[in-house]
This record gives sequence, structure tokens and C-alpha cells, in this order.
Amino acid sequence: MVARTAAWGSRVSVAFADIEAAAERLGGRASRTPLLESAVLNATVGGRVLLKPECLQRTGSFKFRGAWNAISQLDPARTPGGVVAYSSGNHAQGVAAAARIVGLPALIIMPSDTPRIKQENTRSYGAEVVLFDRATEDREAIAAYHVAHRSAVFIPPFDHPDVIAGQGTVGLELAGQAVAAGCALDHVLVCCGGGGLVAGIAIALARLSPSTLVHSVEPDGFD
Repeated sequence: MVARTAAWGSRVSVAFADIEAAAERLGGRASRTPLLESAVLNATVGGRVLLKPECLQRTGSFKFRGAWNAISQLDPARTPGGVVAYSSGNHAQGVAAAARIVGLPALIIMPSDTPRIKQENTRSYGAEVVLFDRATEDREAIAAYHVAHRSAVFIPPFDHPDVIAGQGTVGLELAGQAVAAGCALDHVLVCCGGGGLVAGIAIALARLSPSTLVHSVEPDGFD
């Protein structure tokens, strides 16, 4: 399946088998987050609502899944320059944590107005943080510079097949957990920034629950 992400309308090919392979790599590394249900919420909306809290994931978000799936396939001996990424928080921490596990240096490019707690959390995983002014500087150019000068590998936040496949393991888990809960997935609402998570989940559910409608959602006014 071809997934289109938000980055310049790019097209990335990801198959269901890639998501299955990602799940194998994530075994023992990522948490299998639960599926939660609230009687109060069900009564409010007049149906069954299941929540998958990826805030309980390692590093606090689903981003660890994609970062680990990409970075765990790198050979440290052939990647002495480590990895480079840009992010204002969640991808930064996912990449930093994954890189530390495999023994690779990580350089994370973050906006200078990133909350200090996010900067410190990223550094706590051993990453070097480089700040930039989002109003006057180009994060992609900064990343390209460091990749070239370090002979490093760039780990995109969403528009990369290994990252999308890693995020797709959320859909793999969701489908199995819904069956265990005796619930058919009529609609799945997925938060969307760059599109890696919703793309991966859509690919997984297209195979495992083809009647499910997948919706990409974001806060009003955040186009």
C-alpha cells in the first residue's frame, strides 16, 4: 500500500508485512498499551468508545515505535556518526531513547522555544540537542548539514517506511484487542500531525478490519 504523508505530498510504500516485521522488532522494547473503556463516556456518546493510551508508551508517546523500528535496523559499526532528527518533543525523545539502546549517538534539532522540560527529557536519553530559531532558520537544512558532516543517518518524524510501519503496530494491537473486547471497530479516530501514525494504522486495519473507517483528526484551528 502507498501511504501519502504531509511532507511535500510524499509517497511512501509500506506493506502489511512491514508492520508485522516491525511488531517483531518492537517485542520486548515497546509497551503493548491497553484498550480502555469508560461507561460514562459510552453513555455520553451513545455507543462504545475504546481508547488506546499511547501516553503510556515508552518515552510517553507512540513515536518510540517508529523510531525503534528504524534505528534498530542500523548497524552501529557502519553508522559511527549515529542518527540525526528534528522534533519539538515526542519524536525527539523516541529517537534519543532508541539510539541509546543500540549504542548510537543522537543529535536532535529542536526549536529554541521548545519547553525546557522537553529539551531536558531528550538530553536525559543521552542525545545532543541543537536549538534553532524556527522564524529565521530551516530545520531541514540544519539536519542535512549535520548528516553530511557526521556521516549520520536522518530519522524522519513520519515520512519514512520504517517509521510508518512502526507506528502501524498500534493498529495491529488495536485490531486484536478489539476482538478480545468483543467489539467491532466501526470507526477509528487517529490524531494526525505529519500523518505517519494514521497511515500505519490505516494499512494495518485495511488487512485486519477492512470495514473499519479510519478518520484523521486534529484540534480545530491547527491546520
